[in-house]
Amino acid sequence: MESQPSTSYSTYRQFEFPEILLATDNFDQSLVIGQGGFGKVYKGKVLIGSSPVAAAIKRLDSMSTQGAEEFWAEVEMLSKLRHCHLVSLFGYCNYEKEKILVYEYIPNRTLEDHLHKLCTPLSWHQRLKICIGAARGLDYLHTGTGIEIGVIHRDIKTSNILLDDSWAAKISDFGLSRISPTNQPSTYVNTLVKGTFGYFDPNYFTTGRLTRKSDVYAFGVVMLEVLCRKRAVDRSLDDEQWGLVTWAQDYIKEGNLKHIIDSDIRGQISTKHLKEFARIADRCLLGNPKQRPTMFEVVVSLDSVMNGRSSLPATGKTVFGRVLDLFPLPSNGENSADADSKLSNSSKGNTTNASDTIGADNKHFTIPIPSIKVFKFDDLKFATRNFRQDLLLGREGFGQVFLGWVDKNTFTPSTEGSGIAVAVTRYSEVRPEWKTVVTVLGRLAHPNVIRLLGYSNDKKPQSFLVYEHMQNQNFGHFLFGDVAGPLSWGTRLMIMIGVARGLAYMHSLKDQVIHRDLKPSNILLDEDFNAKLGAFEWARIGPETGETYIITSLAGTLGCLDPEYVKTGRLRVSSDIYSFGVVLLETLSGRPVLEHKFNLVEWASPFIASRNKLKKIMDPRLEKKYPIKGAFECATLALRCLAKGRDRPSSEEVLRSLEQIYFNK
Repeated sequence: MESQPSTSYSTYRQFEFPEILLATDNFDQSLVIGQGGFGKVYKGKVLIGSSPVAAAIKRLDSMSTQGAEEFWAEVEMLSKLRHCHLVSLFGYCNYEKEKILVYEYIPNRTLEDHLHKLCTPLSWHQRLKICIGAARGLDYLHTGTGIEIGVIHRDIKTSNILLDDSWAAKISDFGLSRISPTNQPSTYVNTLVKGTFGYFDPNYFTTGRLTRKSDVYAFGVVMLEVLCRKRAVDRSLDDEQWGLVTWAQDYIKEGNLKHIIDSDIRGQISTKHLKEFARIADRCLLGNPKQRPTMFEVVVSLDSVMNGRSSLPATGKTVFGRVLDLFPLPSNGENSADADSKLSNSSKGNTTNASDTIGADNKHFTIPIPSIKVFKFDDLKFATRNFRQDLLLGREGFGQVFLGWVDKNTFTPSTEGSGIAVAVTRYSEVRPEWKTVVTVLGRLAHPNVIRLLGYSNDKKPQSFLVYEHMQNQNFGHFLFGDVAGPLSWGTRLMIMIGVARGLAYMHSLKDQVIHRDLKPSNILLDEDFNAKLGAFEWARIGPETGETYIITSLAGTLGCLDPEYVKTGRLRVSSDIYSFGVVLLETLSGRPVLEHKFNLVEWASPFIASRNKLKKIMDPRLEKKYPIKGAFECATLALRCLAKGRDRPSSEEVLRSLEQIYFNK
């Protein structure tokens, strides 16, 4: 049974599902007015009191990467918020698997629509007014909701800024938002990535620390979109700089703003006001969050531009920071394209588009898949002793994992302790990630890739995956956990060789498989410490070898994510190689990549290039029982994996290097 937040939503109406069906004419396609990561949005009429009112009705798509968590997060957020520049929630419907949000209807669509799809002739005055309205709404979120709490939106972008009939801005879509104490500069360290390419705060990527200044960065990108009428990631920019921020940097530094301003408003804005607007955006996009203005300062500054007064005080020399400038091994400035476009073949390889909604891969998903068994729910119930709590192994991905037993040959359920042990993952619903795992692992067979024995989805809304059982849990458990007897140098090296073998196999397939979430906790270990790649929820079945995915939103784990993927949206097999380099550093040092304000890659990079300094980063639990030459060669290999995409080795090269290090140890 799904748990609901404890917050009372008495201020909202809980709509009955038949009311929603009536309001949307049974979800008639002709009433669809938009579609996002959550699902489709329908225009309809609902009763508020005794009056019929136009409403925007957002229905959760069963194939969406979002779900109950984002649904209740939005209801909880909007139950606390009331502001003229925030969209109003009328109520919600929670009926069986249906999760529906009912908002006030905003007639003039989104800022993204008018800037990039409809090419509406927005005047400079209209654009500035929209920016001021959105800034006021964001300032209210950060500081105006009460004495003790504030809200970090976490997904500010032009598609989440709605425009009413008087063109006033209203911020929408609070599914990713987080509550944060207003008297604290930051909230928690969160390693699971949430956000959108082009708007993603590089400091959040580097540290995992989510702050209100992350919203400020995203708002700076919105300001540039309004000024330039270019997307945050735009293919019309030069080939090596698809990102709006990096494209605009040189022109802003040179003071050549006329080159980037939208031609429709060139005659409507004075040079002074243009410079002032660009300077505000400049400060929002600074690499150091502490140097960025608050949203209150932004509101005051934009009001000053509107009224012809002076704006933010100068802060000395500012740098219009490139995305990921804080990262020690920056990429070459490539930036992503829109997900709806397809690049032509070039010397850089072909590019294929994919929505980051995992359901997009379901064109590959055909049940049954001959290589895996379709279990009945009753069989899994017997195999796990009715999912007995003392057989709970933990959580993996999006579900709980239970120990069970099945016959070695037929996979029929067996008595406790007989047959073979299996790990049964139980999902509370048939999530898209569940189907992704079946799709990907149904076609993979390798000693260093976890074996999926079967699945079950006959007990709705639950779904199940059945894996081979890995007795020694995962690599992270030994690297970072409180485990007696740390892993020896030779065992660590063999584990990483196993990982490299698994990646080399996946990357060598005609339709390459990109793991996209390689980290120690996703490297599983059997009783002999043989490594097997697990956790394929975020995996992608790629196009033919050498091609590239264009993806619209992030998935993976902060710290292990390829900065070029974060920066451009281009997903390649080399993204897995970057993550491998991070894991190799963690293997050498015994430290997680992100810990409080510590970033392992930043800290270790100056040491791994020197054999004499290398000992400063080595795991003290190894007690210096490792070959200096081999450790240095591993560190050098890690550095190569962390380089720019084109300079990274292939997975085959990584495997050969590690095997040579092992046999020469």
